[in-house]
Amino acid sequence: MGHQIRSKTPGGTFFFTARLADARSTLLTDEIELLRHAMRDTVNRYPFTIDDIVVLPAAIHTIWTLPETDADFSTRWSFLKARFSRGLPAPDTRRATEMLRKEKGIWQRRFWEHRIRSAHDLLLHRKLIHTAPVEAGLVTRASDWSWTSLHRDLAMAHSRAPAPKFSTMRLKTVAPESV
Repeated sequence: MGHQIRSKTPGGTFFFTARLADARSTLLTDEIELLRHAMRDTVNRYPFTIDDIVVLPAAIHTIWTLPETDADFSTRWSFLKARFSRGLPAPDTRRATEMLRKEKGIWQRRFWEHRIRSAHDLLLHRKLIHTAPVEAGLVTRASDWSWTSLHRDLAMAHSRAPAPKFSTMRLKTVAPESV
């Protein structure tokens, strides 16, 4: 198995994708209250900011900003997955290795992460999050999906609240080169 080198940027902003082991599952949306509770517990125990999020039936795409002195997102994901799984029965499809490791087999063991490096990079990943339900064929308009931070962003836009500054996320604000 290959080794992945994870970014160790304290206070970094990261895009993540975490998936269930069964790609056909609807567990995350079926058990949205359990997921919300697990997320709140994780944020309370290991503080971080959820900048954007979308919960799909079998996957989560999210952008988190960690505290300035902390780079440990792996512990946060481990805690979140365990907290969510603890409230659920193990699936019948568990493999022997998962049973040996005392894993429920609900989540894929790993998650995908990308460190956000610029304001442009952030905008690209926010768009990915906002359009994910449409791309997955779940809705025709992103605003029709219930489990997304897009609703918060639209409410902020309608209230004329100032947009969050990229500098508060410790990102470069250099615009991409024109094409």
